[in-house]
Amino acid sequence: MDQKIKTVLITGAAGGVGRATVAYFEQRGFRVIGVDRLPKYDEFPVDGLYIQADISVPENMEMIFAKAERFSATLDVLVNNAAYQVTKPLIETSVEEWDAVMSSNLRAVYLGAKLAYPMLKAAGNAAIVNVSSVHAVATSANIAGYAASKGGVLALTRALAIEFAPDNIRVNAVLPGAVDTPMLRAGFHRGRENEASEEEQMAALAAKTVNGRVANPEEIASVIYFMGDNSVSSFITGQGLLVDGGATCRLSTE
Repeated sequence: MDQKIKTVLITGAAGGVGRATVAYFEQRGFRVIGVDRLPKYDEFPVDGLYIQADISVPENMEMIFAKAERFSATLDVLVNNAAYQVTKPLIETSVEEWDAVMSSNLRAVYLGAKLAYPMLKAAGNAAIVNVSSVHAVATSANIAGYAASKGGVLALTRALAIEFAPDNIRVNAVLPGAVDTPMLRAGFHRGRENEASEEEQMAALAAKTVNGRVANPEEIASVIYFMGDNSVSSFITGQGLLVDGGATCRLSTE
């Protein structure tokens, strides 16, 4: 990395993958702007900027980037990581619940890219990393809104890569599979009765991967960093990288 102090903005900074990503970038010399609806946590970098806000509200997004621009004139990496999940059958999902998922998971990515654009362009060689999901390419029951939103993130990634390329802004997506986070554990029951314990359900998920385990947040953070670091991924744009332990490569009929 060159001598310029680089800045990254990470949404969902207080979640499992978010915290790991904050730490990963900080350890590699980035100043971190973290955004989350949860309060600031003790381990957040002391020289960073933490903004507590709900990104599903458009006015909050404008406030976030106004504060970010006062903190740093340029932005080297934007990580759209925050996500909201409703786990219930589609026919039981209300319009309000559907809209809440889309507002947090898809509209916030559009607004983040739009509002961050001047700062990214000013950096001269920047990147956006959108955290999509394995559910964008293969999904399961009782999670339709989440799957649709993450599929939208993947499509938006390709569109942004084309539009932003003339300004030296790369745009890619990371598609995690099962990661041991609070959101994963909270969604185990997915609106239906399931008497299995969390650990039993975690083991069942692990068995569906080729390497027989669930990812830890640091493993996803390292891939997010790879996609954001122009020194190692400078010719990659418009792509979605699956990080799912090989779960989607196995035939369902096997």
